[in-house]
Amino acid sequence: MELWKKNLYSIWVAQFITIVGMSSVVTFLPFYIRELGVTDPDLVARWSGFAFSGPFFLSLFFTPFWGSLGDRYGRKLMVIRAVFGLGIAQILVGMAQSVEQLILFRMIQGALSGFIPAALTLVSATAPRERIGYALGFLQTSLSAGMLIGPVIGGILADILGYRPIFFIVSALCFLSGVFAIIMVKEAPRNKEEKKFSMLDNIRFAFSSSQIALTMILIYLAQTSIVMLQPVFALFIEKMYDDTQYISTITGALFSVVGLVMIFSSPWWGNRNDTLGYRRNLFYATSIAAVMLLLQAMSNAPWHVALSRVGLGFAMGGVVPALYAFISRQTPLKMRGGIIGIATTFTILANITGPTTSGYIASHYDIRTALYITAGVIAIAALIVLRFIRDPVTPDESEYS
Repeated sequence: MELWKKNLYSIWVAQFITIVGMSSVVTFLPFYIRELGVTDPDLVARWSGFAFSGPFFLSLFFTPFWGSLGDRYGRKLMVIRAVFGLGIAQILVGMAQSVEQLILFRMIQGALSGFIPAALTLVSATAPRERIGYALGFLQTSLSAGMLIGPVIGGILADILGYRPIFFIVSALCFLSGVFAIIMVKEAPRNKEEKKFSMLDNIRFAFSSSQIALTMILIYLAQTSIVMLQPVFALFIEKMYDDTQYISTITGALFSVVGLVMIFSSPWWGNRNDTLGYRRNLFYATSIAAVMLLLQAMSNAPWHVALSRVGLGFAMGGVVPALYAFISRQTPLKMRGGIIGIATTFTILANITGPTTSGYIASHYDIRTALYITAGVIAIAALIVLRFIRDPVTPDESEYS
């Protein structure tokens, strides 16, 4: 088997194990905050926003640094470092005794981790340029499958075991993923004589290209439209029920619908991007996502939410992985880790501002208003694609040797 395919499949498994664990805590995090002593509904919504954003405050600064180190010393090393960092952080989160400690430990998680950008970099660096769209689309299916299974498992376990033990289970899954990556992922020996690029070199390159810079803005908008839902989604579903005995399980199932559909849609969009071009497909995907988010905001019953999230999953399979593939296609191999690291800071920035914004809106206005604003964010992304984005141009690698 070709090295790039072996790495793709190995990283798929490692990422799947990790995401199953990490996504299992997403749906009940607002309820865990209640268990830590916050009982006022408005404060729960506000603290939930901070809790979801917590890991990203420090990773905003650390991710470009880790990406640059990966280009210098090995992308596999960054994958292993990140996944073990996640495992350590989950132990700390499970030991939290107050909401303030919870926020602190999730911030530490952000500094130690960065698994997804490390995985993206390794896969895109080893895949042939003409197959990057497919490779990152296929890798997205592990993220989607993990998001599908994780919230359901987390919801069920939360109803059975309570919230705190699940963080220790997640830690064990992260360590298992790290051991698997050590054994299975292979990276070609590095040429010690090849030119090394600094983080400043990467920043200059990224912002000297209008297409890469615009794509980073699109990454921010797309990710914002995803994470704005997280801190308020459980509360949105809770309002539709009088009996909340199994609310964690129900919310987990509804949250997972997007991941289920993305398992099938991401490779489909990836192949279309490789063969038909990125611009048109990105416009279609972002436009469909905007419509689905609007319909979700208008929903008054769980089955309405489920239908809109099916459409959202189909569309989102063609957005975020396509944007990272778009950047990879236009980035020299020797700079790819650093550039993806910079692009990931826009994802991280969205992860900071999105949940805190929706938490603030939900606490000062209402949850449905936050959902309408979410639809507007991805609609803006669709307009930017239509007006400014062009299909990628392959860089001359000899200029960076």
